Amino acid sequence: MTTECVYSGGSAWACQGIGLIEFLVIVALIFALFMILAGLFTAYFGSGKSRTIGVVLLVVGLVVGIFSAYEYSVVSHHHLFEMIEEAALVLIAAVVGAVIAVGLFLVAIMKS
Repeated sequence: MTTECVYSGGSAWACQGIGLIEFLVIVALIFALFMILAGLFTAYFGSGKSRTIGVVLLVVGLVVGIFSAYEYSVVSHHHLFEMIEEAALVLIAAVVGAVIAVGLFLVAIMKS
């Protein structure tokens, strides 16, 4: 993914590493992932209506994930896995930074 700084009517997305399309696709893919996980969990551990709801969640997650991945590849002509890799690296960096900050906070609180 390349970063281009092109003035596009004052858009804040113009000079960022990801664009608005990439942001929306990441949101849709994360939504789909958690719907699939929730559906699997509910279908496996549920009974009766809960199991049916789990299957529906699973199907909705699959449909949203496949649709958003397909639309991204058609609309942007970029590789989906490059965007997912970049998003994963940013997420990992954010989690590591947050864990370090919380750890330092806990050490400071416990020492006082």
